[in-house]
Amino acid sequence: MAIRKIKEDIYSVGAIHWDRRLFDEIIPLPDGTSYNAYLIFGSEKTVLIDTVDPATENQLFENLKKFNDLKIDYVISNHAEQDHSGTIPKILKLFPDAKVVTNAKCKEFLIDLLHIEQERFIDIGDNETLSLGNKTLKFIFTPWVHWPETMSTYLVEDKILFSCDFFGSHLATSELFVNDKAKVYEAAKRYYAEIMMPFRNFIKGNTQKIEKLEIDIIAPSHGPIHKEPSFIIDAYKDWISENVKNQVLIPYVSMHGSTKIAVDYLVDKLIEKGITVIPFNITTGDIGELAINAVDAATIIIATPTVLAGPHPLAAFVTIFLNAIKPKTKFFGIITSYEWGGLTADWIKQHTTNLKSEFIDPVAIKGLPKSQNFASINALAEKIIEKHKALAII
Repeated sequence: MAIRKIKEDIYSVGAIHWDRRLFDEIIPLPDGTSYNAYLIFGSEKTVLIDTVDPATENQLFENLKKFNDLKIDYVISNHAEQDHSGTIPKILKLFPDAKVVTNAKCKEFLIDLLHIEQERFIDIGDNETLSLGNKTLKFIFTPWVHWPETMSTYLVEDKILFSCDFFGSHLATSELFVNDKAKVYEAAKRYYAEIMMPFRNFIKGNTQKIEKLEIDIIAPSHGPIHKEPSFIIDAYKDWISENVKNQVLIPYVSMHGSTKIAVDYLVDKLIEKGITVIPFNITTGDIGELAINAVDAATIIIATPTVLAGPHPLAAFVTIFLNAIKPKTKFFGIITSYEWGGLTADWIKQHTTNLKSEFIDPVAIKGLPKSQNFASINALAEKIIEKHKALAII
C-alpha cells in the first residue's frame, strides 16, 4: 500500500493483501483485505497506530523508510490479534526507544503471543490521554469487538477515531476513503456477520460509548476510511438492533434429491405469500454469504438428510457455525429426510442453544416426499407466515 495522507501530519502507512482468500482458516475473503496502520506526527512525539500482518510487513517497512529521519516514540496496539500486532516486535527492533502503549489485558496478550518484553510497555486506562505535543490521543476501551482487550484510539484535535476492527471491512482497494458505499456496506456487513455478530450486545454499549465523541473520520484497521461516520455507525445500529426482516434463510444439503424437493416446495409456498427466501446450498455456498443473510433473517430453516443417525456433516457444520455467530433470528426450524431412523432434528436442536429463537416443530420425511409430507410443509409455511405477521414485517 502506498503512503496516503489523511490530514496534515496523519498518514496511512499499512498494507493491502490483494490476493488473500481465507482468514483464520475459515472466513472467505472474496475481495482480499487490508491491514491499516497509521503514522501521526505531533510537535513533540510521533506515534504508529497498529501494525500489519507479518505476511505483508515489507509494505509497512518500505513506507516507513520514506520518512526522513523517522523516530517513532509510541506504538499504539488497539488489538493483540496478529494481523494488527504481528509486526510490532520488528518495529521495536527498528526503533529501540519506542514504547508499546496499550491496556493491561492487551499487554498480557502481546507478551503471550509475541514475547514482547515487559519493559517495552506503557499501560493506559479507559479515557486516559497521551500528549504528542500539539495533538492528543484519548484511549476508549471497546471490549469484545471482537476480543476482550480491544480498544479504540481517538485523536482529539483532528476528531479521528482509530477503531481497529470495529467498523472494519475485509476489502482490498486502492481507495483510501469510502467511495462505493454499496460495495463497502456489503463488505462491512460480511465482516460484522462473520466476526462481530456473536458480540452484538457488547457492540451496543460500545457504539453508545463512541457516539459521545465528536467524530469527523473513522479509520478502521481493515478496509477504507469513513469520512461520513454516520454511514457505518447507522449500519451497525441496524445490525445490532432487535429488528429482523421478512426473510427466511434455508441452508440445505441434499444427497439424493428428497431434501431438495422439500426445500423447493417450501421456497415456492413462501414466495407466493410475499416472503423473501434465501435458499443456501451448503455444498457450494460461501459461508460468508450465509452469515450475511443470517444478520437480518426473521426465520432460519436447516434442511438436511440423515447420515449415520444425525445430520449430514455439512449441515452439522452449518448448525455449529450458526450457533457460534448467534444471529438475532426469531424463529428456527428443521426439515429432515431419512429412511430407517435417526435423531437429526434432536441433534440440531441440541446444538443451537445459543439461538434465542422460537423453535418451530420439525418436518421429518421418510423417503421421497409424499402428500402428507407436502401437507406438513404447507403447515410449516403457514406457521412462518403467521409468525412474520405477528412481528408486523409482512
